[in-house]
Amino acid sequence: MKKSIYAFLFLFMGANLWAQSNNVKELVGSVGAIVPRPTIETNKKTKQTSAVWHSTNNAWIKDTIWAHNVNVEKDYEKLFPEIANVLTDETPYLPMSWRLTEERGETVLHCYLQMPADVVTNLWLASEETCLVDSETGVQYRIRRTEPDTFRKHFGVKGKKGDVLDLKIFFPPLLDSTREVTVFGIPNWHLVGDKINVREVQASWQSLDDYDTIPRFHQPRLLREHLSEDKPYDKQNWNTWKVFTDAHLIKPLKDETMALWRTPDATYIAVAYEQNWTREYFGFEPGDILLDESGHQYKLRKVEGVPLGELFFMEGNAGDYIAYMMVFDPLPPNLKTFTYITPEGEPFSAWGTNWSGKVLHNLNVEKLRANQRLFDYHPRIVVE
Repeated sequence: MKKSIYAFLFLFMGANLWAQSNNVKELVGSVGAIVPRPTIETNKKTKQTSAVWHSTNNAWIKDTIWAHNVNVEKDYEKLFPEIANVLTDETPYLPMSWRLTEERGETVLHCYLQMPADVVTNLWLASEETCLVDSETGVQYRIRRTEPDTFRKHFGVKGKKGDVLDLKIFFPPLLDSTREVTVFGIPNWHLVGDKINVREVQASWQSLDDYDTIPRFHQPRLLREHLSEDKPYDKQNWNTWKVFTDAHLIKPLKDETMALWRTPDATYIAVAYEQNWTREYFGFEPGDILLDESGHQYKLRKVEGVPLGELFFMEGNAGDYIAYMMVFDPLPPNLKTFTYITPEGEPFSAWGTNWSGKVLHNLNVEKLRANQRLFDYHPRIVVE
């Protein structure tokens, strides 16, 4: 299972279509995530206020600059009238609004920052992780540049408290057929695997034969035995975790979508994940079981190509959609539904997270078998 390490208060998505004007085609916009204001310090002599932005956990990147000539959005209240009178200087929260447009043959994501102080430091916008992914085809539109140029750098801004900055990220133009994209790699705006114009696609299904052929997935390749320290595996020290690459790639699917193959000798369950980072950690517990109505347990035997009971890293592209194949004891051919159980694992200290359990009730065998086609291997397509 993949563990999310982001936490924020709540999300105003309320995506709105905008009118086309001034050679700018407005696609969609959102008030975005609502985050706490950082602590404000005031210089007693100059009366100038300053704030250090919330940490983005990019301490290994040492480049820090001052951003100059940042555009100030004068029409912010017109763009987001629903929030203009709600969040004032006295409110302890800030909206991390955004807006997607097409301008001069490029796709532009405008990320708005309402200055909580005259000087704000420790900001982060985008890096090589940043991309848009077509939700239907999986085509990746990688970042071209930012304006101002803050690519892969922590940065500070000097301005005026209350001004709304317009920080821009440029991508290749989307195809006219692109209706939904997933945004990766913009953590300060909480756009890490978030979909724009999400729509649920319900797969049709029908009763299948009793058994399937054994599925053949692309096998991950071990890249390094340890991330950076040649020591025995220690879940409390991620530098000892294995690093894999070449995961089984698929078309975009909702996180943790599953498919099932039933054979006389084993049950195969594929699970889909978004890869939100170039190097992301995963883990599968040996205690996972399938449970039928009579209480009989079908145990997890292995996860193909990766360790069982160890946390590990998978390297790829932010914006990849990948799948792992779990192998369980065989289900009887007359079983219609089952429960999937992941016990709660032992806590570990990496990034302050833990290994929480889950219970998925009444999973329908035939519906999951109908999802098999969703997990066909789909090579990565990149547009520079």
